[in-house]
Amino acid sequence: MTGNEIRQKFLDYFNKHSHQVVRSSSLVPQDDPTLLFTNAGMVQFKRTFLGEEKRNYVRAATSQKCVRAGGKHNDLENVGYTARHHTFFEMLGNFSFGDYFKEKAIEFAWELMIDGYGLSKDDLWISIFLDDDEADGLWQKAAGVSPDRIVRFGEKDNFWAMGDTGPCGPCSEIHIDRGAHMACGPDCRIGCECDRFLEIWNLVFMQFNRDASGEMTPLPKPSIDTGMGLERIVSILQKADTNYDTDLMLPIMQKAGELSQKKIGESKASDVAMKVIADHSRAMAFLIGDGVLPSNEGRGYVLRRIMRRAIRYGRNIGLDKPFLHNTAGVVFDIMKPAYPELSESKAFITNVIKNEELRFSETLDKGLVLLNDTLSEMEAKGQTQVPGDVIFKLYDTFGFPVDIVRDVVRDKKMTLDMDTFNANMAEQREKSRSVTSFSSISEAYKNLSAQGVKPEFMGYNTLSASGKILVMVHENEEIQEAAAGNEIELVTDKTPFYGESGGQMGDCGKITAPGFEMQVIDTIKDPTGLIIHKGKIISGTIKKGDAVTLTVDNQARSATALNHTATHILHSALRKVLGDHVKQAGSLVSSERLRFDFNHFSQVSPEELEQIETIVNTHIRQNVPVNIDEMDAQDAYKTGATALFEEKYGDRVRVISLDTFSKELCGGTHTSATGNIGLFKIISESSIASGVRRIEALTGAGAVDYIQKTAKTIRQAAGLLKEKPENLVKRLEKSIADQKVLEKEIEKLKAKMATMSAASASDEIREIKGVKVLSKKVAADNPGSLRDAADKFRDQIKSGIVVLGSAAGEKAMLTVMVTKDLTDKFHAGKIIKQTAAIVGGSGGGRPDMAQAGGSNPEKIDEALEAVYGIVEKGIS
Repeated sequence: MTGNEIRQKFLDYFNKHSHQVVRSSSLVPQDDPTLLFTNAGMVQFKRTFLGEEKRNYVRAATSQKCVRAGGKHNDLENVGYTARHHTFFEMLGNFSFGDYFKEKAIEFAWELMIDGYGLSKDDLWISIFLDDDEADGLWQKAAGVSPDRIVRFGEKDNFWAMGDTGPCGPCSEIHIDRGAHMACGPDCRIGCECDRFLEIWNLVFMQFNRDASGEMTPLPKPSIDTGMGLERIVSILQKADTNYDTDLMLPIMQKAGELSQKKIGESKASDVAMKVIADHSRAMAFLIGDGVLPSNEGRGYVLRRIMRRAIRYGRNIGLDKPFLHNTAGVVFDIMKPAYPELSESKAFITNVIKNEELRFSETLDKGLVLLNDTLSEMEAKGQTQVPGDVIFKLYDTFGFPVDIVRDVVRDKKMTLDMDTFNANMAEQREKSRSVTSFSSISEAYKNLSAQGVKPEFMGYNTLSASGKILVMVHENEEIQEAAAGNEIELVTDKTPFYGESGGQMGDCGKITAPGFEMQVIDTIKDPTGLIIHKGKIISGTIKKGDAVTLTVDNQARSATALNHTATHILHSALRKVLGDHVKQAGSLVSSERLRFDFNHFSQVSPEELEQIETIVNTHIRQNVPVNIDEMDAQDAYKTGATALFEEKYGDRVRVISLDTFSKELCGGTHTSATGNIGLFKIISESSIASGVRRIEALTGAGAVDYIQKTAKTIRQAAGLLKEKPENLVKRLEKSIADQKVLEKEIEKLKAKMATMSAASASDEIREIKGVKVLSKKVAADNPGSLRDAADKFRDQIKSGIVVLGSAAGEKAMLTVMVTKDLTDKFHAGKIIKQTAAIVGGSGGGRPDMAQAGGSNPEKIDEALEAVYGIVEKGIS
């Protein structure tokens, strides 16, 4: 079986046994600020296990994308040197939320292993928690495992906990004996760290809740959480010694070998490099596909380290030119059956990779130079310990893992200052933490979600609806009653209000009942789908359970809908003008304006913006209907609909189609036809991060108002110049040209005045112990003019020191010149440093010329007078 077939067999097996097959969630956990990346299959079900969310199924199965390369779970430095460590991997898992427990979990696992994957029961071993007699009996009864193949381990190996407190329980692992040829010695047995007895599958029996004191009480609904690494089971079924010898990884290594003209098995060093490149190519492709971009903090910082590590190992096998986009291309091909969206984002992902690799190539060379220069200096001084600051700089700035530095210095009999390095690393870890923020959720909402409550959203079809108040919250605490003046949040069983999500701002409006009115200023949606209305009670009182009428502000909703539909058209136009690599990286849609963030690596030119704007307005005038279809998520993906990485899609999705030029998955509200938008106007384009641009635009009445104000400004400017608006640019160009001519004339006059001043300055020259010194205040408004004047004074005195000062506005300027024959005795930079201090500045320069500025122009005379004393002191 291929890796893709093995993954599909797992999902098909559990689907046959009434499990909901759930699509892998993003590598960027949207609802969990404690995690940098999704690192296990249970992450997307965490709230369900905690009882904070109820799903419409009690059994699930997934193949979850995972990354372990930052924070607590970090396998980065081991990748390439071991058989099974990865930054990116897939976790196969089946889950029971209070449905079946130990017996069924054991039956399912054993049947799939033996009958599904065809493993021999004679090769399998079972480990259980030390005192879990129940699991021991079930493995013998339900699976027919011999007692002598069941071993017991302590809490470290066979007890699982979500954290220091919360759900926990014993676990049971299935291991396979891969044969004596992989043993570490004659005493090798299950539990060994070698590769002979390999853990395949971990079944977690979540049956207790542990409190802060450590006491464990049984959960009312014990659950199951299992995890089996896809790469590991594939290596077993394909009889591969390592995960890298499988069809999931080997083609990527072969591509790296083809590019470097190296053969697998040629040397240990080249094999390590190819393994690093294969693993990291997978990680970077999936991370970028899920919207993570290289940066200097958070997730982007981890991605950058992964990419730079791969590039550096590529250098080890002669890959001096960009190559990672080629190895990532193999990842797209391998993963296409399970993750077609990866191939659809191919242009975008490869552009990000190329851009980062080109930027890093020069940096890598500098890093190697720094390391070699440091080692040469140390050898010259007889030092034997590489400074920790240098090691950290190599690691942090140039992407050098510590073990590489250690390898380089090993033959030189040098040691590393790891104490300083570790201190720097501890400080840097703060930068690697998730930048996600997530507000605390009221217990009232958690209790509601735990009951499976999902408010019915009626806002696609109506802006007014009746509902019943399910919960009210004030200052994060549930309340039963509220009166006029109170600021509260409330949830109803039905609502037409759209909760902020997908970039669209929440609705505003009012909630009323006889004698009661509440002004809704915002509507949000919590991670479980609760729609929460936030606002202030204007009049009357309200109680939990009361019936109310909810009415959305029609004008604000309509304006928001226009802007939202416009973002879809804009997205399509950007791809048409700039290229298929463009991918949405965020958006904000309100009633006032729209903001659209997208991935692109250079500024969008004015000509391109004009073209984009024209395309959008052309589609608006075509007045095509906005078609909205609800369908199964998998069917939607097959239609080619664009999905956004930051969105959390369910099993049913809405597909918004605008003729043939746009098709996106979107839960937002839209206008009925593009013509309703009226007009689209881009008001700004800017950079918000490396490789991410932002366009802000207006539609409808807002766009008309903006254009009218702009036209008014142009008319006023034309009036001031007594010119027609259409001739304004030519008139301004002429005025600017005339001004430049005048400025040049002024400069000539100033130079002439300085020359005249120089000619009459002979009586101002003082002679100090045989050295001519001229310290004089002149009229100059920039350093260049001051320097030109000083040149003329220096030419006049032939031998000596010239110091000129000028007060230009709120700044003081100084220039010192020393003739060549005196530079062995006087240094212009040292003279100006002392002089500039008086005017509140600093400066420096060459022995013959120096310049400085200061913030106290009123002290310029004092500074110039001090020059004579400074020179005299220098002579003595």
